[in-house]
Amino acid sequence: MTSWHLRHLAGFGLVRDAEAGTDRRERRWEAVARGFRFEMPEDDEGQSAARVLSREMFARSADLPQRWVTETEPGLEPVWRKPAGLANTRVVVSPEELAAIEDAIESVLAPYVTRDPAQRPSGSRGVRLLRYVLPETAEERTEDTA
Repeated sequence: MTSWHLRHLAGFGLVRDAEAGTDRRERRWEAVARGFRFEMPEDDEGQSAARVLSREMFARSADLPQRWVTETEPGLEPVWRKPAGLANTRVVVSPEELAAIEDAIESVLAPYVTRDPAQRPSGSRGVRLLRYVLPETAEERTEDTA
């Protein structure tokens, strides 16, 4: 059962075969991506599934900023502490502009996400980039949207 799901994920390029196990019956898999982005589907069933996935993603990462501030940041060297941190930017855009912003961010990140480990500069380390794109409802809009 699990192997079917893993093969299905492999079809979307999310996982691939890893090094062979000691037993020929044992197949090992590894994640290909270091993150992902999904769009809200048009159909009701897809939207329902996307909401469940969104809730799960929010729940799993909700405590990351607080843990970083209390556990990780105090031990960082100044060279890492300086570019780290938080941004909370509100913009007023159309849906098309928002899509363009997301695409531009993905384009900036892509070379770093897909870079071969052998090509990483010395002193590199993992950095988690959390990005929430949260359009407001019509009721939340303020006078600056006019």
